[in-house]
Amino acid sequence: MSAPIIRRAVQLLPACASTGIGSMPHTQVELGLQAALAMDIPFLPQLPMHHPSEYMIPSALEGLPGLSYDEDGMCTVDLAQWNAGRQAFEARLDGALSSGRLEDFEPTSEGCRAWRPFLWEVENRKLMLAKAQIAGPFTVLSVARTSDGVPVLETPGLDQALYRLVMARSLAMVKALRRTGATPLFFLDEPGLFAFQRNQPRHLLALQEMKLLILALQREGALVGLHCCGNTDWAALLDTQPDLLSLDVRLSLDAVLEETEALARFLASGATLSLGVVPTDLTSTYDVVELTDSVEASLKAALPKGRSLTQVLAHSLLTPACGLAMRSVQDAERILEELRTAQRRLHETLDTERGPEFYVI
Repeated sequence: MSAPIIRRAVQLLPACASTGIGSMPHTQVELGLQAALAMDIPFLPQLPMHHPSEYMIPSALEGLPGLSYDEDGMCTVDLAQWNAGRQAFEARLDGALSSGRLEDFEPTSEGCRAWRPFLWEVENRKLMLAKAQIAGPFTVLSVARTSDGVPVLETPGLDQALYRLVMARSLAMVKALRRTGATPLFFLDEPGLFAFQRNQPRHLLALQEMKLLILALQREGALVGLHCCGNTDWAALLDTQPDLLSLDVRLSLDAVLEETEALARFLASGATLSLGVVPTDLTSTYDVVELTDSVEASLKAALPKGRSLTQVLAHSLLTPACGLAMRSVQDAERILEELRTAQRRLHETLDTERGPEFYVI
């Protein structure tokens, strides 16, 4: 399936449909799945509170020779072990990517216990859309360190191996979701992009590599989202051409709207926004109705010329601002209930402007 066809598939997204960013605080797979499957677009729950192997970086990099991680999911690659296993690993990676037979790179039960049960649920429920996610390449390469303490992003050879591993695992997950009959909604989780700098050549190269990964996933039949919960160079991210840009609205919506030209190009291409409308930072106070109203006001005031609030909301998604693994189960339940409140509020806006039939899921 070509990228232009996939981009048109954005128009099939229900208006203001709810989904999750990825991580959940549950330790039992069944309870995590239950919460994730209750969303308008069910998502793959990652459950790192059970074991740190399910944190985003270890999960993305499982199987890499020399990889280790601590209880907080911080990853280190032992260079001696990497060099000892490099040839066999790269040959396996080359063979999978060239043949398209990528099943061996799907998440294992260690990297994501919910993966196989989630696929079963997607297939047996005959879901039209299903969301999954992986740590994106910029974050993986920036956060993971060698045994010498050097970021993998600055380690020639190892940096390309990690990038290609993330690509293989991403494509494997998309292919598996397509085999269930669902259209994959696949997000690259990139919190590390807060550190992106245009004046760093390796950062620019990493952004081009991300663009290539997005295109590869689109060609495999996925709608591709790019999530960054911190502030960054939003124009650069918009120009990587994902189908959805996912952001924390309270932190970043105004900054994104200031990138008028890049945002205009992004929306004109048929892409859309995934709005993290409910804060997940529990140290802050907010009223969800007031917060939702402020999102509407910002969009009305600052969208590019020719774009209306209802046009943008028509196919936007709604999520919590970030993953929920570090919250309690009770806090996660409250945040998801507040997400439903925000959704009702935005549906009222669409109902007023376009009629209730416009957003029925």
